[in-house]
Amino acid sequence: MSINYAILGMLSARSLTGYDLKKIIQDSPFMPWSGNNNQIYKALVELLEEGWVTNEVQHQDSAPSKKIYTITDAGREELKAWVLSPPELPEFKNTFLVRLAWADSLGEDELNALLTGYEHEIYLQLAAEEEKLRRGEFSQRRTPREAYLWDQIHGRVLEQYRSELDWIRQLREDLGIRSNKKGEKPVNYQVVEKNNQTIVVVTSAEPPITTGQDAIRLIEACIEHNAGRLIVYAEALSEDFFNLRTGLAGEILQKFVNFSLRTALVVADGSLIKDRMKDLLAESHRGNTLRVFASQAEAENWLAES
Repeated sequence: MSINYAILGMLSARSLTGYDLKKIIQDSPFMPWSGNNNQIYKALVELLEEGWVTNEVQHQDSAPSKKIYTITDAGREELKAWVLSPPELPEFKNTFLVRLAWADSLGEDELNALLTGYEHEIYLQLAAEEEKLRRGEFSQRRTPREAYLWDQIHGRVLEQYRSELDWIRQLREDLGIRSNKKGEKPVNYQVVEKNNQTIVVVTSAEPPITTGQDAIRLIEACIEHNAGRLIVYAEALSEDFFNLRTGLAGEILQKFVNFSLRTALVVADGSLIKDRMKDLLAESHRGNTLRVFASQAEAENWLAES
């Protein structure tokens, strides 16, 4: 499926900027995107050349100008023609299945780690999609039939994740590999209620969180308490988190973003924030998903009011 038609579909609902389109496609569980922003802007150029969309520059006094895209009548006709064209068959290529095909070479602990990691990722993705559905993110409901179709699409996505979760658990059972807590790192946390917001506060982990897989346990704590806010003390993180060269910060923070967790880091020792990490956190302060504070009280106030 060409991303061009996904863009035409979204623009048939309302006019959007390139950034809006990127955010919707990025968050969607079924729209195509390679993860490259250039793919979206290249598609918009092609749609403009075909005459299927137009754009208009909207100037703003206190912010950069925005370029807003709108579908044309020709674009609507092209979208309808594509919707009526013969559908493509679903793809079942899955890199995890390829890895599993050669997993007989692994020991039991290694195989257990492979299955556990995949199970956790599917579990988190299912929880993230359920949360998106609850918030009604870009779910078109202009007519009762359209609302029904979008509900069925999201329901199908959830059904596939649930089926995958059931399958991996059944696979573990058939192989006689029991899920266990061996090797999992204890995470110490508390739950705070403030201004009708539930906040999970992770004070420490022993040993500290050293991999993206370890961070999944923080997200599971949020899922357990239906919390959309998270505070993590620096003491719960390994030193590698604060060294961007390791890639650990990016891996962990992306997991938080995928689950739409608003996160505050409590860093009392300012010497941890230096070089590229300082630049990363300064950039994050322009958004509304991650901030750094010197105390838990400051972190709670930000999360509770936002």
